[in-house]
Amino acid sequence: MRLKVEFTTEPFDLDEAPAHALVAREVLEAAALDAVDVGPFGNTAEGGADAVLGAVDALLRRALTAGATRISLQVNVVGEDER
Repeated sequence: MRLKVEFTTEPFDLDEAPAHALVAREVLEAAALDAVDVGPFGNTAEGGADAVLGAVDALLRRALTAGATRISLQVNVVGEDER
């Protein structure tokens, strides 16, 4: 099964990326995920279920520890033809 995760971390800082946003990027880059897209207002990544769920677990734990006060998260099952 393939999953797509979309998330944002808060609080936002338009002048400088906050620590929790940098940690989230590190988690995605270290995971075995496909189609990673990191942006200022939203992030997405896609991959196998185990890789995505493991990354989500690490992302939540590390971003909260790094100062995130809110993480909005959506996970969808995607088909091979929806890439």
